[in-house]
Amino acid sequence: MRIFSGIQPTGELHIGNYLGAVKQWIDLQNENDCIFCIVDLHAITVPYDQRELADLVLEKAVIYLAAGLDPEKVIIFVQSQVKAHTELCWLLNTITPLGELYRMTQYKEKARSKNENAGLLNYPILMAADILLYDTEIVPVGEDQRQHVELARNIARRFNSTFGETFTVPKEKILKEGARIMSITDPKKKMSKSDSKESAISLFDSPENIRKKIKSAVTDTYKTIKYDKEKRPGISNLLTIYSLLSNTKIEEVEKEMKGKSYKSFKEELAELIIKELEPFRKKRKEFLSREVYVREILKQGSEKANSLAASKMSEVKGKMGIK
Repeated sequence: MRIFSGIQPTGELHIGNYLGAVKQWIDLQNENDCIFCIVDLHAITVPYDQRELADLVLEKAVIYLAAGLDPEKVIIFVQSQVKAHTELCWLLNTITPLGELYRMTQYKEKARSKNENAGLLNYPILMAADILLYDTEIVPVGEDQRQHVELARNIARRFNSTFGETFTVPKEKILKEGARIMSITDPKKKMSKSDSKESAISLFDSPENIRKKIKSAVTDTYKTIKYDKEKRPGISNLLTIYSLLSNTKIEEVEKEMKGKSYKSFKEELAELIIKELEPFRKKRKEFLSREVYVREILKQGSEKANSLAASKMSEVKGKMGIK
């Protein structure tokens, strides 16, 4: 199966990103044709520091590699290095009704912060271009991106209906339990790279920081360690993290923790997180010392992606009468 997914270079990668996306990628890379992108063009739709962007792109590539993506099995590249993404985005703009864009939940949320711009409105079309350019069959995403993949499906169908069969209609793949790891300071909100550092566990947090964050994580006034997402979002979120990191069903974690205090559970969870993230910290340090190697991986990835994209763009432009 052809798989495509991407992560913005801005913000620290946290365990929500890992459990909800990157862990899936690692599992998928062994038996599928995978393309993973650092989507720097998406990142500039909100205020950012242009002096740091290039460094953040390189850092994200290091994180991809440290997390376990194998450049011998997958294509890893930077979105802006493949011009076809923006070219196809413009062409897809011409067949996408404005109403569909205004209905996007993420656009509504971000527009409220007074950062509204045309790029933010057209963000989902660029994402559709990312996906459709490579005849993607499966898009592993978090629950919050489901609506964007559905738009990509609609655009693909509309283009195929208007100009003839051209694009593969993609499907989303969502890891049910890991799709929405919540903030540890506000468990009713999804863990986010844009929130305060206290609300998320970075993949590269020190053991001391992990213990401190988990110790202060929001729970509730109950005394039993029981999963109830609606009534007890705090403890349920911590149980989900424990379950996914230990590859143990939540019911089994509940049995294991029966009779233990929240304090004991949090201590065990913190140590589990530290243990599971230790390999990432070591590999990150290694790849940061091999910058030339990482840049070569991105260069080769861009060349492979450009080759695939050029073929698809030739087909698209021919169908649209653009010579």
